[in-house]
Amino acid sequence: MPQDTSDAGTLSRNERLILSLIRRHGPMARAALAQATGLSAQAITNLTRKLISSNFLGKENVVRGRVGQPSTPLSLAPDGAWFVGLKLGRRLAELALVDFTGQVRIHRQELYAFPQPDHMLTFARHGLATFQASLAEKPHAQIAGLGIAAPFHLWDWGTEMTEWHGRNLRDDLAPQLPFPVFLENDATTACGAELIFGRKGLPPDFLHLYVAHFAGGGIVMDGKLRFGPQRNAGALGSMPLADGKQLLDIASVSDLERRLGHVLPPDDAGWDVPDSIEAEWATDAGRALAFAALSAVALVDLPLVVIDGAVPSATRARLVQETRNALERMPAAGIDRPEVIEGSMGRHARVLGAAALPLSHFFQPDGQLG
Repeated sequence: MPQDTSDAGTLSRNERLILSLIRRHGPMARAALAQATGLSAQAITNLTRKLISSNFLGKENVVRGRVGQPSTPLSLAPDGAWFVGLKLGRRLAELALVDFTGQVRIHRQELYAFPQPDHMLTFARHGLATFQASLAEKPHAQIAGLGIAAPFHLWDWGTEMTEWHGRNLRDDLAPQLPFPVFLENDATTACGAELIFGRKGLPPDFLHLYVAHFAGGGIVMDGKLRFGPQRNAGALGSMPLADGKQLLDIASVSDLERRLGHVLPPDDAGWDVPDSIEAEWATDAGRALAFAALSAVALVDLPLVVIDGAVPSATRARLVQETRNALERMPAAGIDRPEVIEGSMGRHARVLGAAALPLSHFFQPDGQLG
């Protein structure tokens, strides 16, 4: 892996802690940072001055009219660092240039029948060249890293995917790039996106279910995304259900397409599904999601289930409600049924989660998503 060449590679743990607190809670005054970190006011002043001079933090408008001295909240500086996320999906590849606040500045995508390794490399290289050229006009701007979100065991998708045996996009791209490259399971990165960029106030332990062409999941415990020894923790799409099926056979867009008899486009504007078909699919999918959720709760005692997906927000809301309905009907003696809520990232979860991999490496206190 290339060495860290930017200021990001030299940040102390306390500096990363300050940045992560502001990322999670929004703009914070120095007094609030001192209280949250346990550091002295002078230490916070010195650390935040350095972060401001390095362009990682900026000053908000002064807040007046309260008890005590006026305060100046500090916020993340959008141009403080740049990250690239690459998402490899069943029918769609995405490449996004993401700023320090998690906003997508440039987005590229490409549709295909099946993803092929060499074609994906060409797509990534062309997009990266475009991104780097766009940043050349910004003084001191450079990409801190590339994160890749891709399903593991791609060859399990069928004979069309046999070329993926022995191929690894990270290994193919890393030797040619001046910044580090990270690779994780796409459903895991979707969970990471919710954790880093998503809704505020999530508990330190929750289950994340992501419904796309296939279903997947992620697990957060003690505020950290869990990867597992094979980097595949929370692979709930592979969870076996009744009749020899897996969760991904039922709670997936591919099953909805089977019922429709045609392929759905990868955007909300083209989502045209008769309500009766979507309702029946959502009921079956909700039942399967509830089984996966309650099974996970029985194993690791999670209080919350977050459901998101590459589907319109109204469809996601329907899946959440059907999962709640199914949970209420399931026996749960000896355990507590979890709360079920909607995720906030939608279709961009996986590519944003990919970009969050280098962000977390450089800017989270422990160098991990969480």
